[in-house]
Amino acid sequence: MKNIKAIIFDAYGTLFDVNSATEKCKDKIGDKWEKFSNYWRTTQLEYTWLRSLMGRHKDFWEITEDSLEKSMENFKISHSMKDELLDLYKSLSAFEEVPETLKILKEKNYKLAILSNGTPNLLNGLVSSNKLENLFDDLFSIEEVGIYKPDAKVYEMPTKKYNIKVNEVAFLSANTWDVSGGGNYGFNAIWVNRNKNIFDKLDFKPKHVIKNLKELLNII
Repeated sequence: MKNIKAIIFDAYGTLFDVNSATEKCKDKIGDKWEKFSNYWRTTQLEYTWLRSLMGRHKDFWEITEDSLEKSMENFKISHSMKDELLDLYKSLSAFEEVPETLKILKEKNYKLAILSNGTPNLLNGLVSSNKLENLFDDLFSIEEVGIYKPDAKVYEMPTKKYNIKVNEVAFLSANTWDVSGGGNYGFNAIWVNRNKNIFDKLDFKPKHVIKNLKELLNII
């Protein structure tokens, strides 16, 4: 990892807690809030993959709405909560260690960027609401290439922009399929395993496994 020039982060689930929107409504939703949140997230991801395979692109915000509607119907949650949940999704909370870790990495003069399924507006909103504006060199959105992760065209964006080799990139994601996608592209792929999950059987093993971003400082 001595030759790393850029550190690229996935956004959803890696820097920002995808369950934080639903958790803020748990008093209204009740005990099923976490199952509902996980179902929403799983459906959202499934829609990105299916639309990529079908060649029927919708941006991430539209997919987030569509997957929320299905999830609300499945869990019999009042439609009146839709706008509240969507508004909260625009300002998901960063995980606790994220700001300080990014500041330390920035001081070490690495290129820092987000590479995400999210739209430019969503990514800018998340960074702004968590006061991380001055820490990233770029916010790469799949909208630039019109197809979702784990397509190789997505992972190619930062290497083209920075004119660096794939093995000069450290790529971090909490999503095993995303780690596999970036790793198969050639990145030094690091799995942020916050919840003691099992890595998917995708013929790939991450370069490192860490519990949170703070542990990255022991590797870089």
